[in-house]
Amino acid sequence: MTTVGIFEAKNRLSELVERAARGEEIVITRRGEQVARLMPPRAPDAPGQARALAARIRKSRAGQGLGGGVSIRDMIEEGRR
Repeated sequence: MTTVGIFEAKNRLSELVERAARGEEIVITRRGEQVARLMPPRAPDAPGQARALAARIRKSRAGQGLGGGVSIRDMIEEGRR
């Protein structure tokens, strides 16, 4: 963790933002007291987002058939012949 004064942070903001984007945490102080913190963004929860998307798809497809009394299993088996 790096600590910088507010005046220095103002003059080097672009550099500090780049460093934070690469994973570094930077604390900004005013007269020795912490007033702000630059941190890297949280990594997206890819598995959680994928599960949520799958659940939404299942919900939207609920009650919808393929028509003609054919199931997906029947179609899979037909494709294997």
